[in-house]
Amino acid sequence: MRRIGVLMSFAAEDAVAQARLAEFQQALQQLGWMDGRNVRIDIRWSASEPERIRKYAAELVSFTPDVILASTTPGVAALQQAAPSLPIVFVQVADPVGAGFVASLAKPGGNATGFTIYEYGMGAKLLELLKDIAPRVTRVGIMRSPASIADIGMFGAIQSVAPSLGMQLSPINLQDTSEIEHGISAFAQQPNSGLIVVGAAQAFVHREQIVALAARYELPAVYPDQTFIINGGLISYGPDRLEAYRRAASYVDRILKGEKPADLPVQAPTKYELAINLKTAKALGLNVSPSILSRADKVIE
Repeated sequence: MRRIGVLMSFAAEDAVAQARLAEFQQALQQLGWMDGRNVRIDIRWSASEPERIRKYAAELVSFTPDVILASTTPGVAALQQAAPSLPIVFVQVADPVGAGFVASLAKPGGNATGFTIYEYGMGAKLLELLKDIAPRVTRVGIMRSPASIADIGMFGAIQSVAPSLGMQLSPINLQDTSEIEHGISAFAQQPNSGLIVVGAAQAFVHREQIVALAARYELPAVYPDQTFIINGGLISYGPDRLEAYRRAASYVDRILKGEKPADLPVQAPTKYELAINLKTAKALGLNVSPSILSRADKVIE
């Protein structure tokens, strides 16, 4: 029996994480790998907490799996530190070259390969989307993790276009619930304010709190995934994250059949989705333009 480790960045009870894991497992089954029959899958949930990431990375490595699926940059980093030669397939990593996981996207050259979460150019689209749906916004709070390489890159991309749109940016940290509460409440004291939430794992972990605070302070907000919109957020634009888990299963299958991560190119998302919650837009007094509605993949009324 072959063995697969899985290091998730969410808590085990998170419905979004369960859906992503189910997508991965279903894709594996379609490729002939059945948990408990010809493969054993060991799953650990870190909830994006640094201590748990390190603990569970070491634990999964101790099982000597044939390959590990890892989500987010901190998870991959912990696994590479614990086992530099163990095959890793990653998802939800923005800059694997900058993080040192691979030599290049086309030729990873080491023990890791996988699927990037987005290109930094998406940051400009998030700011433009906020301007389109809430034209009066001139102050934008960028919710990001200061320790995330991906979030630093995304913040830089947003900064590059902010002057041309007449926007002033302020970073808001995503470290924990108290910092999120304080950061949003302090930022919201000035008029014509809005939010952009970039794609750090902490944003997903705390998504219900972030959406609730945006509603409390009547802040138009753009999110990186439609999960936030289902929870009451205004509008989102980002890659189909379920797709990444489906595609990751194909790389795990190829590694189990003898291919090397070094020879499997890192791939970018192929599908981006725009979602909008019209109920939230109405509560904020926003008129959604026909051009936004015509582009939307998902509309909640």
